[in-house]
Amino acid sequence: MKPCKLTVISNKIDEIFFLPPAEKNLFLSRFERIEVQKGAIVVSAEKIERYVYFIEEGIARAFRDTEKGQRTIWFGEAGSIMLSFLSFFKNQAGYESIEVLEDSVLYRISSHNLQDLYSQHINIANWGRKFVEQELLLTEQRFMDLQFKTATERYQDLMKHSSTILQRVQLGYIASYLGITQVSLSRIRAATK
Repeated sequence: MKPCKLTVISNKIDEIFFLPPAEKNLFLSRFERIEVQKGAIVVSAEKIERYVYFIEEGIARAFRDTEKGQRTIWFGEAGSIMLSFLSFFKNQAGYESIEVLEDSVLYRISSHNLQDLYSQHINIANWGRKFVEQELLLTEQRFMDLQFKTATERYQDLMKHSSTILQRVQLGYIASYLGITQVSLSRIRAATK
């Protein structure tokens, strides 16, 4: 196991919930660094995932296979946390797969180690609670956006909040994420220039 540098991840941990230095160092000491190549599936649908992953470098997408093809449901960049919530909370196979779209540096912690830290350190447990609260709010926002915003509005939000995704991710994945065809995305992009 290589030692952890974790600059981006360390900042992300603080952004979610500030941990006292001793607990933060303990938390970070449980991480394992892995390098994955572009196109690697880090989390596989229909399998119980035993790790929580943090992106130090790279970009990823979560998707679900449907009868009409893959549907992208999430993008993550440096600082993002990747996991199957069903696996982590219920020890069940998840419904999504997560693929890295660039050669990436990830740090992972086993779900077991993370649950141990939660049970023994209240501040780390509070960090976990704050992370889940943030994810719940993001999921609710995504649901509301898909229900009540136009495709153009959703594209503009993506430009405003995650412009690097538009530069680094192929258009088919972006169209899928927005819930539109690639032709519609091309029209929206032309109209918003």
